[in-house]
Amino acid sequence: MMVGRKSLLKRILIVDVPMLLILTFTLGPYLWMLLTSLTSENRLFTEGPSLAGATLENYIRLFSTVGFLTNLIHSFIIAAGTVVVGLSLSVTAAYSFSRFSFRGKRYLLLQFLIINMFPVVLLILPLFVMMRVLGILDTHLALIIANATVAIPFSVWMMTSYMNGIPKSLDEAAMTDGCTRLGALWRVVLPLCTPGIIATGIYIFITAWNEYLYALTLGGRNVRPITVAIQTLIGEYEVEWGLLTSGGIIGAMPATILFLIVQKRLISGLTQGAVKG
Repeated sequence: MMVGRKSLLKRILIVDVPMLLILTFTLGPYLWMLLTSLTSENRLFTEGPSLAGATLENYIRLFSTVGFLTNLIHSFIIAAGTVVVGLSLSVTAAYSFSRFSFRGKRYLLLQFLIINMFPVVLLILPLFVMMRVLGILDTHLALIIANATVAIPFSVWMMTSYMNGIPKSLDEAAMTDGCTRLGALWRVVLPLCTPGIIATGIYIFITAWNEYLYALTLGGRNVRPITVAIQTLIGEYEVEWGLLTSGGIIGAMPATILFLIVQKRLISGLTQGAVKG
């Protein structure tokens, strides 16, 4: 019995208590945001955040006066468009890197990795000039293209690693049975890559959803995603803390819900893509 109690106490001190502290440290700011968003503006500055008299006043104001629903729609269009463009290009590029041997293959793959070493701010000026010349500045298309430049390099690496684990003999068998190269990709490789595609798509979606610099520089007027809309709630002399925290909670919910829905497939895709090839 004493040995069992000592083992239980040791597990609590070594595992449970540190995990509880880590959860408190990581979830504390989000719980404080939620508590602040449920506190009315009057009570917030007099009594501070409190569950006493919790209200949805800030959320109602956020959608009725600030027009946050329009900002959410803009963010959904940009994130979904980036997923379509990013997956289309990264899957086909990854298939080429995985199935074909050509001069400069390793060099090109290395370039995709090197791109991620540079900060996004270096691309803002050339992208701004290019979008203005093309006449698509402050449009959904401009932000989709800009976000794709950030998401595609890592996505290509991720999908290439995943496809390297699929035997080339499956492609050859499909083409022997009459499939074209594109047909083998569509009918054989893509179904086997479903976990990797889902993981990559979620990565692209979250990257585009949370992006701020491109949204502020290449959009911000006609097209205003939630990241820019939340920033406008911070005034020069006053900060709308209730609206700011409620906007942060609403803005974080889509990516969080999406992650919880496909959590198993996401983890499967990330781990398999990391060890294959």
